[in-house]
Amino acid sequence: MGGSLAVGGCITARATSSGPGWRGPLSDHFDGRHFFNPHGPTGNTFANFLKWQRTKQPKPWPSRVENAPRGPLPDHVSANDAFVTAVNHCTFLVQLPGCTLLTDPVWSERVSPFGFVGPKRIRPPGVAWDALPRIDAVLVSHNHFDHLDLPTLRQLHERFRPKFITGLGNRALLVAHGLTDVEELDWWQVSKTTQLGAKITCTPAQHWSARSFTGRNITLWGGFWIENARYRILFAGDSGYGRDFAAIRQRLGAPDLAMIPIGAYEPRWFMSSSHLAPDEALQAHRDLGARRSLAMHFDTFQLADEGFGDAERALAIARETAGVEAVRFEVPATGTTTTLG
Repeated sequence: MGGSLAVGGCITARATSSGPGWRGPLSDHFDGRHFFNPHGPTGNTFANFLKWQRTKQPKPWPSRVENAPRGPLPDHVSANDAFVTAVNHCTFLVQLPGCTLLTDPVWSERVSPFGFVGPKRIRPPGVAWDALPRIDAVLVSHNHFDHLDLPTLRQLHERFRPKFITGLGNRALLVAHGLTDVEELDWWQVSKTTQLGAKITCTPAQHWSARSFTGRNITLWGGFWIENARYRILFAGDSGYGRDFAAIRQRLGAPDLAMIPIGAYEPRWFMSSSHLAPDEALQAHRDLGARRSLAMHFDTFQLADEGFGDAERALAIARETAGVEAVRFEVPATGTTTTLG
């Protein structure tokens, strides 16, 4: 297998299904059938989606960008180490003592139920498939195609048999596609999987879920807090700006490292409810009190109207305006490894 996976050319009901959804007690973000954001809008209306499709003016993107050569991955993780490698989009390889995780893994060429149409990657993954170390757990933030990529998840299952940890309602879909070890979490719920050597907590986010025009918001979205004896790492998932970042800090503390999305933010009238703009991402970094942050969700798949490189430039302007050093909120080059310590 090469650097990315080929997706089959036939769309199927199984691929676009969100599954049967979740049945459980009511909560401040679940009404018995649908999940919702308690402090903000939950996605957009279909009418607004059609308006965006009619009026969108996407800026140019290159057809292909090659990654700069990178050295090998760390092959040893000592008791005081933590390594986080930016693979692509929202995929990070997190290497902790006794535990290696992937976030929202995508090695496919397209984030789509089709193999021939839909958003196509313009740069290869920063870690070749064959270079992956053993994966112990996979964290899946929500069911959108650029985060829950079934071809990649199936291949990970076949190769490593990892634990898959995701939000409420997603287990049925993953099991239907052959994954056997899946744990669902609600916001603030801690994984019962203890053999990882790290505590995994599902964190809230302002977003939405669906894999087609049906099954909307019947499964939960969120992020993940990864904590061991030495480090606290937040993978924020997809989110608009709201109270959640301050709530995470208040409840769990300030992370040593946060992975925060900065892309797919234009036009703001349509995207602001579910995607951070770069200046909002910087504010989220500050709300969290993160010692360091890494940008994600940019310059891999063209999902919105901003141009290639716009998110990185806008974040640089926001940092300068706020007096935040670049090292505090970096835009990692694809394939680079960040060392905590």
